[in-house]
Amino acid sequence: MSSTEPSSSKPIRILLVDDHPMILAGLADTIASQAGMCVVGELEDGVGVLDAFEALRPDLTIMDIAMPRMDGLQALEAIRRLHGDARVIMLTTLAGDHQMRRAVELGAAGFLMKHSLRKDLIDAIVAVHAGRRWIPSDVARTLVEQLGQPKLSEREAEVLRSAAAGNGNKQIGALLGIAEDTVKAHIRTILAKLHAHDRTHAVALAVKRGIISL
Repeated sequence: MSSTEPSSSKPIRILLVDDHPMILAGLADTIASQAGMCVVGELEDGVGVLDAFEALRPDLTIMDIAMPRMDGLQALEAIRRLHGDARVIMLTTLAGDHQMRRAVELGAAGFLMKHSLRKDLIDAIVAVHAGRRWIPSDVARTLVEQLGQPKLSEREAEVLRSAAAGNGNKQIGALLGIAEDTVKAHIRTILAKLHAHDRTHAVALAVKRGIISL
């Protein structure tokens, strides 16, 4: 696609959310150079995104998936719960399919790869503002590769996070308030779903796919 300025006389109003100041500055500078676009707000994490969205009512939000305190998926869910027509582009480094699959389920309008922002940013904004989706080929390929793969439940992810912290089955059970036999059953299911040889392998696969973080 080639960049085209919006046909409307009103500029596209954009809210930016990213915990890296240099990324924020780069996005803001590029958008400011476009006659048909303007940045109406900048935030460094997901906390306060909903309040900012309510106050500013941007036409489009560009938001990082991975952020401290409240990540982009939680913020996306909060926005879309109250504003089902909100258009949100998620920023990603292609850390794992789990986060991207979840973003699609929550209604993300597209993805921008951080390594190709200079090339794709304006085209993505124009496309999403016009009601289209923007999904780069490498993101689409990653999503297709994992299509149909079973997902871990929230409880299974909790068990795996606890195992990743070095806890044994008995400790995990005590921490989560479940029986040790239940923990063992969850571990068996996790290994099967991730096609992992053991819990160490399962943790490594889950981190790679963005299911848990260490």
